[in-house]
Amino acid sequence: MSTIAQRIESLPMTKATWTIMILVGIGWMFDAMDQGMVSGVIAAIGADWDLSDFERSWLMSSGIFGMILGAALSGSMSDRLGRRTVILYTLLIYSIGSLLCGLSTEYWMLVLFRFITGFGLGGELPAASTLISELSPLKSRGRNVVILESFWAWGWIVASMVAFLIIPAYGWRAAFFVGAVPALFAAALRYKVPESPRYLEINGRRDEAEKVVSDLEKAAGVESVRDDSEPVMAEKRAWYEEFRMLWRKDNLRTTAVLWVIWFGINFGYYGFVLWTPTLLTGQGFDIVKSFGFTVIMCLAQLPGYFSAAYLVERWGRKPTLIVYFFGTAVAAWFFGHADSDATILLAGCLLYFFALGAWGCVYSYTPEVYPTDIRGSGNGWASAFGRIGAFIAPFIVPVLYSGFGSENGFVLVFAVLSAAFALVAIVIWIFGKETKGIALTDTSE
Repeated sequence: MSTIAQRIESLPMTKATWTIMILVGIGWMFDAMDQGMVSGVIAAIGADWDLSDFERSWLMSSGIFGMILGAALSGSMSDRLGRRTVILYTLLIYSIGSLLCGLSTEYWMLVLFRFITGFGLGGELPAASTLISELSPLKSRGRNVVILESFWAWGWIVASMVAFLIIPAYGWRAAFFVGAVPALFAAALRYKVPESPRYLEINGRRDEAEKVVSDLEKAAGVESVRDDSEPVMAEKRAWYEEFRMLWRKDNLRTTAVLWVIWFGINFGYYGFVLWTPTLLTGQGFDIVKSFGFTVIMCLAQLPGYFSAAYLVERWGRKPTLIVYFFGTAVAAWFFGHADSDATILLAGCLLYFFALGAWGCVYSYTPEVYPTDIRGSGNGWASAFGRIGAFIAPFIVPVLYSGFGSENGFVLVFAVLSAAFALVAIVIWIFGKETKGIALTDTSE
């Protein structure tokens, strides 16, 4: 490991580090706001334009399809252009896409612009988690990425406010306009966020890396000791060579496990989060129409994140992932068998608690298992493959629900989602590896 990397790993958390996390988190929050508004916006558009369930499913999945391509391309680009550069450009793409959604006059225009919005969103998240992982001290690296992911919950809370206050008064277009403006503001803020020193060093930009680390050391009151030895440089590779390296013998198990994790959590999460309001209304639960119901479910995410942030550094990544995925599986089963407003609310809170804690752990774990020279690609491709699960879930859920009758279909939907979460937990238990306390590597051997 290079001296630059050692110096980052040994630093304490400082005000400068927290500031970087908050600035990156602001963009993450507005990304989440877009996803949180989807169900409310699509319900309003469906009523306005008289859309069928099939057309609504395509509208949901077009954004997710954009996320697939965005994640795959941005991962490779972040290994070439830098993490911060990709974050800034993808945020701008997301913002422009949201603005265009608000200006749409036809269904297929909206589908296209939701794809563009999803492209920016899918590209931004893997680059952001990679950057925070690479800038974090060793002892708080996992916790920091989970805390970054916790901004997702605040985005959903803001989204619920938009759905409750903006859409009924000003229409669904206003929601897209609200989603566009803050992303531009977040992009401007991120010019104050430094590039990853690890990325800079292995790409021959040693002086820039030295300045970033020196600034962090100064903020921590630590004396800088520069190492002028020749750094290990990353090989210049084509994107397909990077992809092939992910499946090389020494990375095969890691990549396979990650892809199963990402597919499972996306399939399970988007299977319940996008269709739950519609399914509950169909079951006759009036509580889902309550603004308080949405807010409580969103607030339940926060203790899920914060408990996971604590446990990933105390228990380790692997046991925390197993506990939260099994917890999500049990909560999903309980949700499918809930028969009153009270049990629906309790099961929903548990579902969001464990599911979002699991999400935080996944984002924390993924960048740690690859070296710096392919970390962006590894993170991006895992995210891209996972989004395939998110893409197909909105189509599968209504088929299961309607194909077996509303009562049996409701139970079956959540049984399938429960099985998906449980399967991921078993895969991690058998094949996953622990990364707690292990320094990040910079280049592939």
